[in-house]
Amino acid sequence: MRNLAIIAAVLFLAACGGDEHQDLKAELKNLTNDLRGRIDPLPVVKPYEPVPYRALDLPDPFGSAKIELAIAAAAKSKGGANAPDAARPKEPLEAYPLESLKMVGTLSQKGVTYALVRADSSVYRVKAGNYLGQNFGVITGITDNLINLKELVQDAAGDWTERKIALQIVEAEAAKGR
Repeated sequence: MRNLAIIAAVLFLAACGGDEHQDLKAELKNLTNDLRGRIDPLPVVKPYEPVPYRALDLPDPFGSAKIELAIAAAAKSKGGANAPDAARPKEPLEAYPLESLKMVGTLSQKGVTYALVRADSSVYRVKAGNYLGQNFGVITGITDNLINLKELVQDAAGDWTERKIALQIVEAEAAKGR
């Protein structure tokens, strides 16, 4: 029995040792050569060349010198030719924003046309030349259904500019008052 086992082992080893599949092994080796990853070489690094700053004599775009000059010029001119009169006493309707004021009617007495303006729960009588709103709005004219105003507003440069506004009558409020 022992001899039989030795013979079987020798035959088994002889069967595994053949070179019958050399062409398959060569093809497999050829295919696996292509499977390896390729890494591109690193690019050539260009040396850094600093650029010299040549604008030392030009104004600094981030500095406050230009703004300070504009503020100083505005202070000298005191807001320009259209600046409102700061010494003038304020009228009661100048305490309200123009959006909160409502024209509710008109009234004529002795040839003078007045407009009736509601602010909060009070009604005020105004005529041409009176002031309305918080932007120094002066009444330039009154008709049956609107009040024409000229407001003074300050722009970003500090100059005062005129803006024309019309305050129209509120029909629902006018109908209640009749």
